[in-house]
Amino acid sequence: MSAGRASEGPGRPFHAPEARLFVAVPLPEAARDTIAGAVDRVRRRLEAADRAAFEAGGEPGGRVRWVRLDGLHVTLRFLGGAAEERLEELRDVVDVAAAAATPFEVALDGAGAFPVPGRPRTLWLGIVEGGEGLAGLAAGVEDALVAFGWPREERPFRPHLTVARTDGVHAGPLAARELAAAARGLAVRFTADRLVLYRSHLGGGPARYEPLHEAAIDGSRARPLAGRIARDAAPG
Repeated sequence: MSAGRASEGPGRPFHAPEARLFVAVPLPEAARDTIAGAVDRVRRRLEAADRAAFEAGGEPGGRVRWVRLDGLHVTLRFLGGAAEERLEELRDVVDVAAAAATPFEVALDGAGAFPVPGRPRTLWLGIVEGGEGLAGLAAGVEDALVAFGWPREERPFRPHLTVARTDGVHAGPLAARELAAAARGLAVRFTADRLVLYRSHLGGGPARYEPLHEAAIDGSRARPLAGRIARDAAPG
């Protein structure tokens, strides 16, 4: 959903550029630590390449923006900005989607880049197991959002774990190659058992992700949204 787009009616989204909200599955600490080791190897190789370029009279490759590894997550739906009074319904969305799903295993291995490794803008780790579970969870979030009046996301869901953004810097292709080498055989596994509504804070380095609401993925089948929507739509 693009910033600034809104729909009519009692459930219309209100976009505030300073409030960047999204729904995601967080990674547990053990998985984050393994990924951090691979990322650290890549960063050291890029630093060595920069030193070699400087000593040869060349220019460094530019800054690759690595995400904060303490907040690694698989994004299911980016929401943009929302007024504070809409946070309660977004918590309901997370609760309903989580309760309608059951925990499942996710495996990460290998790496790639969007749009292409030769001219990358985003570097990611591949999801080799659990993609269908993540897609189903994303669909549940989408359906709940639409029930509250949010416009449906038209772009197809592509499960991946973003670890860096290169935004066209010279070091991008090298970073993509080094990450692919470091992630080969990575074999990170974890259980997707939580769904979180996050707010991202920009500025002063990598974005910081603040969890606003968390729900266990437990298959408990929470109450339907219909009653809540009817109450929200009713005249005061």
